Amino acid sequence: MTSAAAPRQLVLDLPHRAALGAEDFLVSPSNAKAVGMIDNWHDWPRASAIVVGPEQSGKSHLAQVWRLKSGAEVVAAANLDEAIARKFAGPLVVEDVDRGIGCERTLFHLFNLARETGRAVLLTSSRPPGELTVTLPDLRSRLRALPVIEIGAPDDELLRAVLVKLFADRQLAVEPHVVAHLALHMEQSMAAASRVVAEIDRRSLAVQRRVTRALAATVLADFQSEAE
Repeated sequence: MTSAAAPRQLVLDLPHRAALGAEDFLVSPSNAKAVGMIDNWHDWPRASAIVVGPEQSGKSHLAQVWRLKSGAEVVAAANLDEAIARKFAGPLVVEDVDRGIGCERTLFHLFNLARETGRAVLLTSSRPPGELTVTLPDLRSRLRALPVIEIGAPDDELLRAVLVKLFADRQLAVEPHVVAHLALHMEQSMAAASRVVAEIDRRSLAVQRRVTRALAATVLADFQSEAE
C-alpha cells in the first residue's frame, strides 16, 4: 500500500509590510548619486527635482527617505487639484507623474510656489521628463528643466542585498548560496527580484519547506519558460 502524497498547504495571498525607513534603503554605486542628491536637497537649484527609474527600482522608497528628512506630505499626481495647491504649506512629494497628472495647472502652480517660497517639490516617475505626456506648454518646459535624480539598474552587490531584504520582509531565512544563485541567473532588475521572491515564498509555503537552491532554480526556470 502506497502512502498518499502530503497535502499542499492552502496559500493565501496576504500582503506583507516592506521596511521603508531611511536605514532600510540599500546604497550601492548604482544609486549612490541619487542618494547624495536626496541628502543635499537644500541645494537643489530650482527647489524641486524628479526621481526617475524603472518600476520597483526604489523611487517611492527614496521619496519616503526624503519625506522623513524634509517633513513633506505625499500626493499621487493623478489626485492633484486646486485644493492641494491651496493647502501647500511645506515640502511635497508628487508620486507617479508618468501615470497621469490630475490637474496640470495645479502642478505648474506648485512649482511656482516652490520657487517663490523654497518649499521643495519632489516628483517620481518611471519615465524621464521629456517623455511625459503633458499638454500645458509651460509645465512641459518646467518639467524638462528639473534636476533628474536617476536610479539605474541594480549592480550585483545591490541586487544581492535587495534579495536578502525582500526575503527578510517576508520573514524568510535564506542561505547565501541561494541568494548568489538567484542574483547570477535572474533578470537584473528590482521588479524581477520582487516577482521571484514572491513566487518562491508562495511555493515554499505551499509545500511547507524551507527555501532551497533547487526551489529557487525551479522558479527561475519557470519564469524563463513563461518569457519564451
